[in-house]
Amino acid sequence: MADRARLFCKDEVLTYSYLLLYIALSSGQIFFNKWVLSSKEINFPYPLGLTLLHMIFSSVLCFLLTKVFKILKVEEGMTTEIYVTSVMPIGAMFAMTLWLGNTAYMYISVAFAQMLKAIMPVAVFVLGVAAGLEVMSCRMLLIMSVISFGVLVASYGELNISWIGVVYQMGGVVGEALRLIFMEIFVKRKGLKLNPISVMFYVSPCSALCLFIPWIFLEKTKMEADASWNFPIVVLTLNSLCTFALNLSVFLVITHTSALTIRVAGVVKDWVVVLISALLFADTKLTLINLVGYAIGFLDNKKHYVQLF
Repeated sequence: MADRARLFCKDEVLTYSYLLLYIALSSGQIFFNKWVLSSKEINFPYPLGLTLLHMIFSSVLCFLLTKVFKILKVEEGMTTEIYVTSVMPIGAMFAMTLWLGNTAYMYISVAFAQMLKAIMPVAVFVLGVAAGLEVMSCRMLLIMSVISFGVLVASYGELNISWIGVVYQMGGVVGEALRLIFMEIFVKRKGLKLNPISVMFYVSPCSALCLFIPWIFLEKTKMEADASWNFPIVVLTLNSLCTFALNLSVFLVITHTSALTIRVAGVVKDWVVVLISALLFADTKLTLINLVGYAIGFLDNKKHYVQLF
């Protein structure tokens, strides 16, 4: 009996350690990216280039860990058909999410960006209905309407709103919603199960390719023409390493807990980011309307998760 209790306690401690790791890495990476992109700090104002660097770094590191040093193992079973129909769409949407999300930080505050992310369940539900994965009902329509209302209230309370930043952030939300839908359609229905390092091994190169093509047309010329930006190798390497660790931690939490747990942890992370960003960044000025709107979306999100699971 004592051994069972000790084992249960050990599992609980391990689970909470994974959750704290995810929250710390996710929150820290948001601030790290904002710091790198800021013209007043590191001055690497190229979000597409930064995201491309992250994916190239992830691809190379995965290759070294699995094929050269063979510290970790890649799961077998990947075929060309599965890669083209499953991995490539997921990789493309992953690239879209990271690119647009990082770009949004150049136009809107970190806190406001997190508030806009509260509309994620609405995007997932609408696209899920369109794909035949969700069923429209009066109850779900009411929940989604309240979440949308909360986000609108939070947006109304933003003092220095940039609609370009809002469009970028909403694009990132749509990209993340599509990624989740594709994972539901292409991965779960095919019964493909991969460990975290295998997912990164297959997805990262695809995401890098999807980012490289628009980078050539949108940022390459600007970077060549502008000599004022910085490329601190140590800082950007550390930034890429943190991104890699964050992506692995997401899959680690899901593996040892559940989808519900990662969603609840994400809500906690959003509140942490909102409050800390108000203290760290001068461009973040929270108003009462901001907080009321975000609280409405947060509480209805919580209600949705409880009823869903």
